[in-house]
Amino acid sequence: MLMAREFGNDRQDSALARWFTALTVVPALLAAPVQAGQTVAPPPVVRTLPAPQVQPLAPIPLPVLTPAQAAQLRTVLDANAMTQGLRSAPPTQAQTPAPQPQLDNDALVRAVLDHARAVHAGRLDTADFNTDWGLRPPPFDPLPGFADAVRRDRLASWIANLPPPYAGYDGLLKGLATYRAIEAAGGWQPVPAGPDLTLGAKGPRVLALRQRLAVEDAQVVATGDLFDAELVAGVQRAQRRYGLNPQGVVSTQTLAALNVPAIDRVHQIMANLERWRWLPQELPRDRIQVNIAAAVLTVFDGDTPVMSMRAVTGRPGDETPMLSSTINSIVINPPWNVPTSIATKELWPKEKKSPGYFKRNGFTVIDGTRLQQAAGDQSALGRFKFDFNNSYAVYLHDTPSRAKFASFSRLASHGCVRLEKPAELAALLLKGDPAWSPEAIAAQVAKGKTLRVTLTKPVEVYLLYWTAFASTSGQMNFRADPYGWDKSLAAKIEARSSGRLVLPELEEMTRS
Repeated sequence: MLMAREFGNDRQDSALARWFTALTVVPALLAAPVQAGQTVAPPPVVRTLPAPQVQPLAPIPLPVLTPAQAAQLRTVLDANAMTQGLRSAPPTQAQTPAPQPQLDNDALVRAVLDHARAVHAGRLDTADFNTDWGLRPPPFDPLPGFADAVRRDRLASWIANLPPPYAGYDGLLKGLATYRAIEAAGGWQPVPAGPDLTLGAKGPRVLALRQRLAVEDAQVVATGDLFDAELVAGVQRAQRRYGLNPQGVVSTQTLAALNVPAIDRVHQIMANLERWRWLPQELPRDRIQVNIAAAVLTVFDGDTPVMSMRAVTGRPGDETPMLSSTINSIVINPPWNVPTSIATKELWPKEKKSPGYFKRNGFTVIDGTRLQQAAGDQSALGRFKFDFNNSYAVYLHDTPSRAKFASFSRLASHGCVRLEKPAELAALLLKGDPAWSPEAIAAQVAKGKTLRVTLTKPVEVYLLYWTAFASTSGQMNFRADPYGWDKSLAAKIEARSSGRLVLPELEEMTRS
């Protein structure tokens, strides 16, 4: 299990002054909208269809389909599996198996129920989830709703209401169709490696760059070998889509993003569609979302983003897990109880190499083995810690190490989520408590004493791994897959869709 705690080496003598400054401007910040272009908010969460009604489990017999209903469902099954991203591509003629006997009524119904569960609550089985994939879809029994749809002959409506009812999911479906079409047309050719390409460059690599960009961006002219101002703008648009620094120069990172094959983008969209299915059919209107892959935190108030900030999330090997929980309290001036793994691998060797390191950095040895860092400017947790129950021992917190927030690549923690603006977040979560005005929070910080403040209004928190999402204009945006979770998840979806028809729990359910 991930032992995820934080450690930072940078110090700032003016850290305390920074909190006073942040807290005095909070009232104005809370009233101001999020400024465009500062950080990329996560995919919008807007309901597009009413949620399917989840009925209590009951020993309902399998319905008997009319010939017309059976024909309708046979047509829908394969087509909808493709549309919903349960398969990456239809089988080629060489892969197409020999014609099989037509499914009888009960076998067809079980196939439909299996498909419904996959579309509504995810294709994966429990055994398919990695340890760090802490999200689990709510239980879903498709049989009652299906039986009712058969009885009323409303199968089309029932099928249409199965997917997650969110605009973010719908945007990915459109993106999936677009990138499947790109792949079917031959994808794109990689841009050859070489020196950085910038304004004024000329030659075959510039032509290859134009041709590559034009596949995803209709504004880019696909002919010509001059890197002119219009091409700089096209490169900047691509860099924004990939979450890179939009400098307009094609260097290593941009080249790597452009050269990801189209089929890998299809798999990436499939993986993100599956993660949407793990969420509840209705998210809390007031919540905090962290996009782990993009290292961005967004606060929602009534489904509207009211605060967004950069974060630092887990580096590969110390992954920040996907999970949902509830923030019930904030610890002001928190000490840091160092996990054994970090103490053993990082801190004890530093003390051995430079005796007195512990004392200089505020560490105390407890019971001869455990380490605790005192609260204060040196503390790796900074001045604020946002606690929520989870089995991974991760949380949101401040940090004295500020330099990483200026980077476009911010995967550097041991698994916890470091926050760019923790004082502002604390003030926002405590704004309904008359005892905790921004001035009162600042005063408590100045005392230096540790205090746990219970929220009068707990807030849900979601740590999510979004690496593909559509903008409001429909343009697909991609982020790197730093943990390799997209490839793993897409492969599991494909294996489950191709290799098994009926899930054990559905088979057992339909026997009752």
